Amino acid sequence: MPSVVKINVLTVPKEQREVLEQRFSSRAGLVESQDGFEWFELLRPVEGTDQYLVYTRWRSEEDFQRWMNGEMRQAHQGGGGRPAASGATLWSFEVVQQAAPKA
Repeated sequence: MPSVVKINVLTVPKEQREVLEQRFSSRAGLVESQDGFEWFELLRPVEGTDQYLVYTRWRSEEDFQRWMNGEMRQAHQGGGGRPAASGATLWSFEVVQQAAPKA
């Protein structure tokens, strides 16, 4: 079964970038201990867009859904102030090929 990749596309106004990055850097870190979690990256736009990409890779769709309906939902309840992003879209992919640096 191939890994699945979830990319959350967050539209973040320039004045909210620091807020968003701070929230991610101070997050509880619960995702790293979730069964089936493989990788996380927060990608900052360099030019031409105001969209951040939140990249996560999971062993299976089921593992991702378990996290979404459990720990992630609990972590996002109660807020923490005004949202830093003004919009969000979730993209889903299956990994069909991958490569790593040659040793």
